[in-house]
Amino acid sequence: MHQVTFAEAEYNLKRRKTRREKFLSQMNALIPWRRLEARIAPCYPRSKRGREPYPLKVMLRVHCMQLFYNLSDPAMQDALYEIESMRNFAGLTLNGPIPDETTILNFRHLLESNQLGTTLFEEINKYLAENGMVLREGTIVDATIISAPSSSKNKKKDRDP
Repeated sequence: MHQVTFAEAEYNLKRRKTRREKFLSQMNALIPWRRLEARIAPCYPRSKRGREPYPLKVMLRVHCMQLFYNLSDPAMQDALYEIESMRNFAGLTLNGPIPDETTILNFRHLLESNQLGTTLFEEINKYLAENGMVLREGTIVDATIISAPSSSKNKKKDRDP
């Protein structure tokens, strides 16, 4: 149990949930985290000496948020410092350590060197597809769909089929 910061206390009292919070809540419920962690665990470093690595659960969630929002390593680090909902999703707090861009990069390289990135992405998509959703790299999650009339005429001034 950690001591709640003023920022976290204020955040917990707000009344409205943002689109990002709703989306991350859905992803938290839909993605089979334990199954994904089990695939990475044999490759994930264990501390023998020196600094303890971040928990696999944290790094996997950070990596997924990078995919969800198409963020670079430095942008992901900044987002973890600035956005409370992303910290909550990853299981991080402001008064604890937050992965820096090099740590995020090293985790991505670990996944790539063990050919796990594509495997995890496909597995996540498989579970999302079962729930009627699709995730693609580079998709902007906060996009808004608006209705607009379609063009009724083409270049020849005829009606488009």
